[in-house]
Amino acid sequence: MQHAYRLSFLLLCATLAAGPARAQSLLNGFMSGKGHGSLVVSGTTEKYQQVFIPSRKVDSVPLFKRVQINSLNVYGSYGITDKIDVVVSLPYIQSTGEAEATVLDDYRVRNPEKDYTNTRSGLQDVTGYLKFKAYSREVGDNILDLLGAVGVSTPASGYESKQGEEYIIAIGNRATRFNTLGIAQLKMPSGVFFTGQAGYSLRSGRVPNAFVAETKVGYAGRKLYADAYVAFQQSSSKGTDIVQEGFDFFFPATQVNYTRIGGSLYRPIAKGLGLVAGASLYVAGRNLGKSRAFSGGVSYNF
Repeated sequence: MQHAYRLSFLLLCATLAAGPARAQSLLNGFMSGKGHGSLVVSGTTEKYQQVFIPSRKVDSVPLFKRVQINSLNVYGSYGITDKIDVVVSLPYIQSTGEAEATVLDDYRVRNPEKDYTNTRSGLQDVTGYLKFKAYSREVGDNILDLLGAVGVSTPASGYESKQGEEYIIAIGNRATRFNTLGIAQLKMPSGVFFTGQAGYSLRSGRVPNAFVAETKVGYAGRKLYADAYVAFQQSSSKGTDIVQEGFDFFFPATQVNYTRIGGSLYRPIAKGLGLVAGASLYVAGRNLGKSRAFSGGVSYNF
């Protein structure tokens, strides 16, 4: 059964959403085990037209009408010991708007010093976590695990995220983030599990800090893994709001809140190899697009 649970560790990278926010946390309540690990390559496509701003939704993305974000993500994990894992992720992002050529040409004429384009792409932010199991005990026939994690995320390329309406399609906010998380997980003999995690993210520059949390229920078996989750973010009040007083078109400084639902699947196809898939949807938010995301990938478990 421990081997079956370990398979679920691969799933979290299947649902990495492109862009500044991810569909779900990079971390879960399972440990790889000493000398064990995984490598996953996954792709995600995400599209939105409506934008959440305070008190209402905007039915068209300013300037670009609609935005599509595609990404390719490489994710790796490794068990240093049975109680300590290292987790690393690096996505390549392409963010594309649908602004008409005449609209962009008009903006370029009026603002020749600015870079108006329908597409921005590049390596986004490299993220690394150290996760450790702090406590484990049997609760009847079930197992309760308590874990902690610390991590950092920082830009992996020279992508731009400057002041200006054209940077609403920037691939990230060019901030360094320092993250701490606590995780609790209850595993049942049947393979059903419940996970909750919560933490805080400190961001550099003008990007607001944020409280992040996630709840998840799932099944981890030898031939199938499935989960459903709800992810939350609540930014600090120092952030601004799009098209509100004090907004200067520097989008990373906005207060980004969201509630996102989603699910993941994993199916082994050969020794060490498996397929991953996922989907997610923002159901509420502030200063972000109302997007749907779909993911798929290949995993290698060693």
